[in-house]
Amino acid sequence: MCPSSGIAKPLDPKIEATRRKLEQLKARQQRIDARLRYLASKQARRADTRRKILVGAIILAQLERGEIDEKKFRAMRDQALNRADDRALFDPSVI
Repeated sequence: MCPSSGIAKPLDPKIEATRRKLEQLKARQQRIDARLRYLASKQARRADTRRKILVGAIILAQLERGEIDEKKFRAMRDQALNRADDRALFDPSVI
């Protein structure tokens, strides 16, 4: 501040330019960090979906080979699946 007028002095142009550049770099880093978080989350969801598919394939194979009791499987399925469209995925003639 100028002591006589009480008005803030403008910063040195180089300091002001550096401050603006720093703000731009911080904003860029925030965008990069957000993108990395998004990609990590996307990869985690893909891995989770793949695990579920593989577990389902294992269970269905065991069911087809008779290694899992069909009545027990149906009871677990009926307990776990509440939506009609989910249940409709299991054709009773197949399982």
